[in-house]
Parts: sequence; C-alpha cells; structure tokens
Amino acid sequence: MSDPLQSLLLAVPVVVLACQAGGRAVRLVGQPPVIGEILAGILLGPSLLGWLAPGIQHHLLPPSALPITSALGNLGLLTFLFLIGLELDLRSLGTTRGAVAAVSLTGVLLPLALGAALALALYPHFAPDGIGRLPFTLFVAVALSITAFPVLARILADRGLETTPLGTFALACAATDDALAWCLLTAAVALATSGTALSALTTLALTAAFAACLTFVLRPLLRVLLERASRTSDDLVLALLFAGLCFSAYTTDQIGVHPAFGAFLFGAAAPRGLPAVERSAARIRAVVLPLLLPLFFVDTGLHTDFSTLPAGQWGWGAAILAVAVVGKWGGAAGAARLTGSDWRWSAAVGTLMNCRGLTELVVLGIGLQTGVITEPLFTLLVVMTVITTAATAPILRRVAGDDPRMTPPAPHDDPERDTAREVTR
Repeated sequence: MSDPLQSLLLAVPVVVLACQAGGRAVRLVGQPPVIGEILAGILLGPSLLGWLAPGIQHHLLPPSALPITSALGNLGLLTFLFLIGLELDLRSLGTTRGAVAAVSLTGVLLPLALGAALALALYPHFAPDGIGRLPFTLFVAVALSITAFPVLARILADRGLETTPLGTFALACAATDDALAWCLLTAAVALATSGTALSALTTLALTAAFAACLTFVLRPLLRVLLERASRTSDDLVLALLFAGLCFSAYTTDQIGVHPAFGAFLFGAAAPRGLPAVERSAARIRAVVLPLLLPLFFVDTGLHTDFSTLPAGQWGWGAAILAVAVVGKWGGAAGAARLTGSDWRWSAAVGTLMNCRGLTELVVLGIGLQTGVITEPLFTLLVVMTVITTAATAPILRRVAGDDPRMTPPAPHDDPERDTAREVTR
C-alpha cells in the first residue's frame, strides 16, 4: 500500500476495534478499559505482532500511514488533556483541605526523592546521548510521582464510589497531585529542551506568563464569548473550544515546551458552569476518546519492544516498580495516617494514589518525544504503569472490605446513573 489514505483506511479501524475489544475484555475481570487499550496497543507493536508476523503488522500499520496515525493520535492526546484540565477543579476540596494538601504533597515529594535517587543509578545505563544528569533525573522522578486522575475517576465510578467520602477525598488528592506533577514536568522538559539554565528559566517564565494570561485575562473574555456563542448554536461553542485548545497547544510548543501543556492549561482555564461548554465537552469526549486516542496507544506500543531488552535490564524494571510503589503508596498512605486516618482508610488512599494509567503514558510519551529518555527505559516504565494501574482495583476491593466509607451507597433505580458515570477514562 503506497497510498497513505488507503493505508489509513485500514490502519485506523484495526486500531480502534482492537482497543475496543481490549477494553471490553479487561472489564470482564474488573479492570478499567484503559488497561485493555494499552495492552492492545502494545500487542499491535513489535512486542507481539511485529515479532510473530512482521508481514501482517507491516500490512496493517505500513510506514506510510504511521506519521498520519501518530499525528491523529497526538491530536486525540491534546484533546484528552484539555478534558483533564476542564475537569480539574481544586476549589472543591472543602473541609478536608489540610489532609488533602498533606497527602498530595507527601505523595509527590517522597516518590520524587526516591525516584531521583534511582534516576542517578539509571543515568549511565539509560540516558540518551546529550541529555544532562539534571533533566534526566528530574524527569524520571516526576514520572514516578504521577497519579492518573482520569483513570482513578473511572475506577471509582465503576465501583459506585465517586460520591463516597473515600472517592471525594481521593479525587481531590489526585487533582492536586496532578497539578503539582504537571508543574514539575514543565520544568523537566524545559531543562531538557533548553541549552542553558537561563534558557530553561526563560521557558518556564514564558509558560507561567501564558498560564496567567489564560487564567486572568482570556478566561473572563472566553466566558463572555462562549455565552454569546451558546445563544447561536452548540456547534459554534464546540468549534471555539477546539480552536482554543489547538492555539494554546501551538503557543506552548512555540515557547519550547510540549503542546500537551498548552491543551491542559486551556482546559484548566476554560470557564465552568456553562451548560453549552459541558455539552460540547461531552461531544468531544464521545468522539475523540474512542476514535483518536487509541491511535496514541498504538504509537506507544510501537515504541514498546520487549525483545530489545537484555535480560539484565529487567532487574532495573523491578527496581523501578519497587520505587514507584513504595514512594507513591507509602507517601500517600503514611501522610493519611499521620493526619489522623485509620490504617484501612490510609491503605485505600495509598492504593488509589498509586494508580498511574493513561496520564503516566502521556508523561512517558512526552519524555520520549523530547529525547529525555530512551526506548528501553520507556518500555520499562510502561510495564510499571500497566502493573500499578491493573493492581489498583483488586487491591482496593481487598482493602475496603465492607467499610461503609468505602462501599457504594444503597442502589436505587436511576436509568441515567450508568450514563453519568461514563465521564472519563
């Protein structure tokens, strides 16, 4: 197939259907669909299909189609991050603000410290040529500090826990955690992509100025614009939101950080409480997440090749997994215990904060695209991501038991309940 369009017409439905099948398969064993979608992307790559039947893989995903599928997948990724920013609302912490701050900070700082120590050991073996020790160390430390807010929300919704004390507390912690991690990730990418410390500081300052401009200048103007547009049609609101996220992504890319930051910042700055915005976000989610985001999973899978890892490097993989779990679970659970919670509650909070999911894949993809990490380290971090995400739901069931704070409310007949839960991945 030499025609890119012809190749695309085969590659896209294969990827989308494979991810749908993977997501539905893992739900049968109590896992969030993102686990099956990640696995489907990996299996379509060189780790399985490319190893067993390279001719078939080349036919389904020919080189001529890969730049287009990668671009479409990244567009889906930017839209996904816009939705994450739109759903991130730190004003809803309520009376638990102190405990949330303690758990979030400790749940970031401890894995940061442990991750930095591990990164120093990884640097001689996995750092790309030309990448300094500081940006590599900071990136790996941040990668081990991530909590997947959207996957966590999906796990809680699937168990009916999103409105329970545990659910609201964990989501507030994860939202705060993600905000901190994205700030640190911006610094890591700026250090990696800028030639000097002064250039990195300039990049960070421009990014901060752009975020302030979005929040304090453009947000009020955007609210007025969207309110007027909503009187005309929801289609205009949808077009304005999509254009805004693309322009914001372009701006941060020109500043020198990844376009993902711009999409996320635009979502965080978008006005809340407008029905037309909520309807448009739901329309974006309904199309982009099942159709474009799977292309990002396959792009990830194509860079995940277990066959290229020497046997000795799996020991580093075990070390990465151990540090990730001890840092994240230990930090969050320990902080919850020190703020007065009992051990069962603390263990449940730590288990939920240890969920990484798609957010981690986004971070790892940024690291790979910007040249901060190599493909072997990327593969080991993807394995850690899959294991920690897959372990969340079964461990939570075991820890929660029949504790009323961690069990769903009494069932009631509400035909819209299941639809309302389909909010995010």
